[in-house]
Amino acid sequence: MLAAIDCLRCEPDRASFDVVALAPKQGRLADELSERGISNFPLQLRDPTGARLPREQVCDNLLKAVRESSADLVHANSLSMGRLSGVVAEELSVPSIVHLRDIIKLSLATVRDLNQNRLLLAVSEATKAFHVEQGLDVARIRVLLNGVDCDRFQPRPSRGILKQELGLPENAFLAATVGQIGLRKGQDVLAEAAILAARRLPNVHYLLVGERNSSKAESIAFERNVICRFDGSEFGNRLHRLGYRNDVPRLMNEFDLLIHPAHQEPLGRVLLEAAASGVPIIATRVGGTAEILSDGESARLIPPDNPHALAEAILELHDQVDQRSRFIEAARHRVCSAFPIERAAGNLATVWAELAG
Repeated sequence: MLAAIDCLRCEPDRASFDVVALAPKQGRLADELSERGISNFPLQLRDPTGARLPREQVCDNLLKAVRESSADLVHANSLSMGRLSGVVAEELSVPSIVHLRDIIKLSLATVRDLNQNRLLLAVSEATKAFHVEQGLDVARIRVLLNGVDCDRFQPRPSRGILKQELGLPENAFLAATVGQIGLRKGQDVLAEAAILAARRLPNVHYLLVGERNSSKAESIAFERNVICRFDGSEFGNRLHRLGYRNDVPRLMNEFDLLIHPAHQEPLGRVLLEAAASGVPIIATRVGGTAEILSDGESARLIPPDNPHALAEAILELHDQVDQRSRFIEAARHRVCSAFPIERAAGNLATVWAELAG
């Protein structure tokens, strides 16, 4: 499990923040922090065998790391870390914030722990409403929308590098889904839709970008089922697994279509990135997605868990070039005006200053 807590050391006179991280000392996250020059105070979550440490010990490790960092504010970037910061909130002696980036059912104990934090930041109105209904304190929750870097993600001519990498012909139509492989992301629905549409779309190839992070048996079985569904059909050569990639901005410019068949989505960052990159989008009308995109105006939004609707949407956008162009223009205008990364960062800095001041 990758987990992180940001800690802030404030310099009020300069209205600035010194951001440090509390995270495992090894792994992808630690490497990324090092590359960005962000100090990392190691937070031990597992024993040498990889097994999770008892919660009491993790809480002790968290308190120790926060104190060593001399933090003025703790920002937990996941529900699991937010629960831990809530458990130790009274002992922290500094305010703690939790980012609510998921729409998942919470236990009563989790709700209790999260409510011990000073502030809860929801990434969309849908995320806020969902968690308030579960019992999170509405007075503690604010909405802070995700943002996207519209310079890093922008329309650029395709260079054909992905087709070369995969050995595909120039006329191949690349339909991609990007994200963690798991039930909530709905890759199983995409597999069914792809097979339904395959005979009518002989040039469409499906790209599965991302990997499975969970080691639970049900997650392993889900991934195996998605792959077997393709492999068991006569169209198995149309699925291409790209796994984890650190060049998503470049890949976006190679896609002809972004498909996001999620069963639930708080506020999909990949939707913001695809829209900014000029990639036409098909997504399910769930969670905060409708706060980003409008059906028939900037994307095609369909019901979740409906492979037939998804297959028809793929056929529609494959065939209608003008429709794709309209969606591209409207979606980029929408996200670059309403979700710029500068605004999201500024809003977050305002929250930090308010709580740490």
